Amino acid sequence: MNNLDPRIFAQSFSQVALTVTAVVVAAAAIALLVYIVLQRWLKWRFALPIVLIAPAAIGLLLLVAYPIAYNVGLAFSDMNIRRFLPEDRSYGLLQFWENIRSVFTAPVLRQVMFFPLLLRTMLWTAIQVVAHVSLGLFLAVLLNRPMRMRAVYRTILLFPWAIPQVVAVMAWRGEFNFQFGYFNVLLRTVGLEPINWMSSPFWNFVAINLTNIWLGVPFMTVILLGGLQSINRSLYEAAEMDGAGKPGQFRRITLPLIQPVMTPAIVLGVIWTFNNFNIPFFINQQELETSDILVTALFRSAFVYFRYGFASAFALIIFAILLVFTMIYMRVAKFELDLGTKRAMGAKPLGVRR
Repeated sequence: MNNLDPRIFAQSFSQVALTVTAVVVAAAAIALLVYIVLQRWLKWRFALPIVLIAPAAIGLLLLVAYPIAYNVGLAFSDMNIRRFLPEDRSYGLLQFWENIRSVFTAPVLRQVMFFPLLLRTMLWTAIQVVAHVSLGLFLAVLLNRPMRMRAVYRTILLFPWAIPQVVAVMAWRGEFNFQFGYFNVLLRTVGLEPINWMSSPFWNFVAINLTNIWLGVPFMTVILLGGLQSINRSLYEAAEMDGAGKPGQFRRITLPLIQPVMTPAIVLGVIWTFNNFNIPFFINQQELETSDILVTALFRSAFVYFRYGFASAFALIIFAILLVFTMIYMRVAKFELDLGTKRAMGAKPLGVRR
């Protein structure tokens, strides 16, 4: 079945091993040289910390800073599949403005414009974050109570999050198969018509949302459960002595004191969901433009339509949207957090439930 010569694998393995060894030796030599220069010649007290941090800093520069800078540079160019070589491209502010203008005025995909994609992405993000936070908080409250086999329940709840995302998404895509998928088999069992999950724009979007809710709720549950466990139980005991019921305790104690955990979790959830590529891309098996969001449209612009300069400007616009949202939300959430903490710590009485 496999006619490849084993010597090819041995040669490839030796090349990889040689490359890794060379990189390790070069990194060690550079670190030693930097240490000698800083410690012996310049007499710096922080020579050793700098040497220890240097490999990670170099890795960040090569893997993060350089790609970002390269993307910004491409946004000022007209690079595409026909102008791939550096000598064929043109750079400048006018080209950057043309790329930005094209994002808003020209089709991002074949037919879909930017603003319908933005609205769909915002809808997708809102559905996911609301579902993750509400269901995650509900499960966290349940798991925070004394019960038998609580550790087992927590372990089972982590399974969707622990499975590699691509593997889980491909498994879910199989369940949406028209003939053999579990959902359509269940619909046929109860006498209903099967659904075209992959070809119907509406149901394909529903399938994407169902998959990501299943994958995202466990993470939010674990985060919020840690926040619930950090709340002092004496606050609830004092509230019960004052006559406050469970809804009042949840509103006046649990929600304000869990905000330091919930606020960054929501911000991260919005950023991750807004930039979630795997679920919308793999569940959208037939490449429906009605199911694309901004990041999948960005991928198709760059690696399907080969509009590299346009895609780089598109990526900067997505980054700007997320940056503005994070700044606004953190400012608003910080004000509400301070106000809620003062209330929870006794700035205002809980009140007796009549």
